[in-house]
Amino acid sequence: MRKTLAQATVLGTLALAVAGCSETPAQEEVNDQAEAIAESYDAQADLVEAQAENGPNEAVAEEKADALREEGEQIEDHLKDMADEDL
Repeated sequence: MRKTLAQATVLGTLALAVAGCSETPAQEEVNDQAEAIAESYDAQADLVEAQAENGPNEAVAEEKADALREEGEQIEDHLKDMADEDL
C-alpha cells in the first residue's frame, strides 16, 4: 500500500511539474487524477467485497475493502492539498 502511495505522490508531483504556471488548468488536472486514483481504490475495494460475499472471510474482506477506500481517500486528499499549496 505504501508503494502505491509513493507512486501516486510521484504522479502528482509530475502532474504539477508538467502543469507549469497556469494555475487553474493544473489544479483541475491534479484534481481529476486524484479523483481517478480514489475511484480505482474504490473499485478495487468493491471487487474484494464481491469476491468474498457470503463466504467465510466476508468480515475480513470488508475490513480490507474499508482500508483500500481509506487509502484512496488519503491519496486523493494529499494530491489535492499539494495542488492547492503548490499551484
